[in-house]
Amino acid sequence: MYRAEPDPYRYPGSSILKNKAGLIGEVELEEFESAMTFARANEPLPSGRLSVSHYRAVHHHFFQDVYIWAGKYRTVRLTKGESTFCYPEHIAQEMQKLFSWLKAEQFLKQQSPSAFAEGAAHFISELNAIHPFREGNGRTQFTFLALLSEHGGHPLDLDRLDADAALDAMIRSFNGDETALRALIEGMIAQRE
Repeated sequence: MYRAEPDPYRYPGSSILKNKAGLIGEVELEEFESAMTFARANEPLPSGRLSVSHYRAVHHHFFQDVYIWAGKYRTVRLTKGESTFCYPEHIAQEMQKLFSWLKAEQFLKQQSPSAFAEGAAHFISELNAIHPFREGNGRTQFTFLALLSEHGGHPLDLDRLDADAALDAMIRSFNGDETALRALIEGMIAQRE
């Protein structure tokens, strides 16, 4: 028999994440989170060196008005559908390993659009599998991808992002097939005039 551990991120007996506004309704929390992250999206992003701490700062930037744990690694195991993400006791180590890989790859600079998209797909796929935060991983991943793309000389046209296609590509990449994610990223690379 399995013992279920309580989720310290949720209000007791609820599926609602504890939040700074004290909202206990799902719709209200979603609206509040959307409004706060939208407001933060209109501000300059934290500067950094595309490091682990920079990534955490981006998450904190977006969610600081909503959750006290913004920018902090989750401490609970997390599953979505059939996907079980990195166990919390391994998050810090896996994040260091992934960002060391990115640095060794020179942050994917001076590569063709196709090679950049391939490397970026691998990076985002691994980052998604780690899923370091309790909430807000997807928004942080795609924002950081845009920063990485800009730095790598392949700015993205985020207006080309199809949310359904992105979700499907992320699910496929979690299962080891990064092809759709690579194509999605390559399709968003802004055409140079």
